[in-house]
Formats: sequence, C-alpha cells, structure tokens
Amino acid sequence: MTGLSPTEEQRLLADAVSRLLGDHYDFAARRRHAAAPEGWSRDIWARFADLGLLGLPFAEADGGFGGGGMDLLVVMEAFGRALVLEPYLASVVLAGGAVRRAGDAAQRAAILPRIAAGRLVMGFAHAEPAARHRLRHVETGAHRDGSAWRLNGAKTLVLNGDSAEMLVVSARLSGMAEDPDGLGLFLLDPAAQGVSRRGYTLLYGSRACELGLDDARADAALGAPGGAGPVIAQVIDEAIAALAAEAVGAMAAAQALTIEHLKTRRQFGRPIGQNQALQHKAVDMLIALEQARSMALLAAFRSGPAAWREVAAAKVQIGTAARLIGEGAVQLHGGIGMTEEYAVGHYLRRLMVIEQLFGDTACHLGRLAG
Repeated sequence: MTGLSPTEEQRLLADAVSRLLGDHYDFAARRRHAAAPEGWSRDIWARFADLGLLGLPFAEADGGFGGGGMDLLVVMEAFGRALVLEPYLASVVLAGGAVRRAGDAAQRAAILPRIAAGRLVMGFAHAEPAARHRLRHVETGAHRDGSAWRLNGAKTLVLNGDSAEMLVVSARLSGMAEDPDGLGLFLLDPAAQGVSRRGYTLLYGSRACELGLDDARADAALGAPGGAGPVIAQVIDEAIAALAAEAVGAMAAAQALTIEHLKTRRQFGRPIGQNQALQHKAVDMLIALEQARSMALLAAFRSGPAAWREVAAAKVQIGTAARLIGEGAVQLHGGIGMTEEYAVGHYLRRLMVIEQLFGDTACHLGRLAG
C-alpha cells in the first residue's frame, strides 16, 4: 500500500477474494456451512489455500507470501462482508502468528507450510475464565517432564478449537497469575491424554470450545519458555487489527442492505427512505462507518510492539461504530431485521461478538487511559 491507497497487487487480491466469495459464499451457502459438523466448509478452506490466503502473512522462506497488515486488511474486510465462518483468524492470524513470531526455524518449517497449504488447522488457547479481558492473567501451569511439558488448567473461548488439529497454548512457568514474565507458549496435540474439549456455537454461527488440561503432555515449547509475554501481546494486537478490518466489512454490508431497504420498502405509497428522520439515521451510520474504516487502516498500517495504542484506539472506535451501525440497521429494517432468514441480524450478531473479543470498548478505553 502506498500511503493509505491500495497497491495494484492489493486491488487484485481484493478482487480475487471478492470474486471467490461472490461465487461460493452467498448467505444460503453460509447457512449450509454453519450447519456442518465443524461449523465451516473444508471445500472453502481448500479454495482459500489455492488462492494463497492461508499463507498470506508468512514469510516466503516459511512457505508463505510475505504479506503485511494492509494485505490482511483486504482479506478480512472481504470476509466481514460475507460473514465468513472458516477459522482464518484462529488458525492463520493467531496460532500461525504465534508460530511465525516465536517458533524456531525447524518449527516454522514443520508447521507454517502445512497451514498455508490447508493441511493443518490450528487453534490459539490463551483466554481463561477468570481473566476478564486481562491479557496477562494466566493461571494454567506448565512444568517440565523430561524433554516435554505437562500442562494443567483451563482455557475458554478457544476460537474454532473444537476442530483444530494442533493447539498453541499459553501457560505459566513461574510467578503469580498476572505477572508479565514467566509465560510460555506450547504446541499441544488436542488428542493427547489429559486434554478435554467442549465445543459450542457462538452468537453469530461460528464455533469455539472450552479446553481442559489435566497433566496434558505438550512435546514442545515455542521460543524461550518464560519469555512469551511480548509475543502473546503482539499476536493478539495483530488479531485485533484483523478483527477491525472484518468489522468494517460487516458494517459496510449492513449499511448497504439498510440503504437498499430504505429505497425499496414502501409505506403510505412512498419509500420509507423519504422520511427525514430515517435519512438522518442512515447518515449517522455512514459517518460512523468511515470513522471506523480510518481507524482500521491505522491499526493495519502500524505494526510491532509500539502499535498497541493505535490498536486499542481502533478497537474503541470499532466497538462504538459496530453498536451504532448494527443496531441501527436492524431498527431501520423493522421486524425482518431479526429473522434467521435475513442477513442483517447476523451482521449485528457478528459485530457484537467482535466488540467483545480480546477486550470490549471499556477495556481498551482503560488501556489507553492507563
């Protein structure tokens, strides 16, 4: 991207993703994918791999394409418009991001090309029931067992964790629950003895799981055990930036559906969009969308440890705009807006989940104020 304008390659990427989703991911197809046992489509996942999307953020030396934050923004915004259910955030951005940042050369070579080719789906298990959006709060413990590690504890809201074939799990080697140091990241086979998973469906149709660890054996750590705190923070900030882009796509789609409804829905012999109060509401939604888009661009444009302020500010703006646009879209549609058969209510649900993931608006306001 040159400045904040997309490059030719990014425009081609956006066109390719939009074309793929337009051909294979309409709202009816999405409902079929959600009803599948895993809650998403392996066929669509293979198409993502063929298009190079699953290797987009990985270095070329690791079997990827060396894409940056702006490339990820293009993909995630298109995913938001289509309400994509596939585990891109969980497998590529979160777990893949942890391996990319913390793994040694052998681990990257063994894992990242398989993710890029669609042959390995991963999950990232960090949040815990008592954490309440506190990033450093980790009670799950890890101790050595010869050349391996034993993990004990519980993780919550592991996105797409019930279908993951490998997990990256955070655990504490030393210190109290909220100490910034003493954290490690571990590669865990979810089929290992001592691992339990309870899957469930989230509000907007995607899936997650609760993870129990009872002396579960992890064969390897990512990076230096005890020094994973900064890696976890950067991976989650990158995920927040990706979610901001996805939210912009969802908000844009909800706003477009609303404008179309205002033009075509008639009452008393004229389109309801001629009502000035409804016009003002639609304008407020458009302004909020453009403000959110600007902050999503800023979060994607910045990277590294120093970018946390921009990421937190984007999360605040996205959360505020998501509520205004999502609720406004449903309100302006009336009763049809909350039916299962109509998409706009699903956009509201997705936006409400995005507002909560990795810290809600109040959490990130506090992060900025502190």
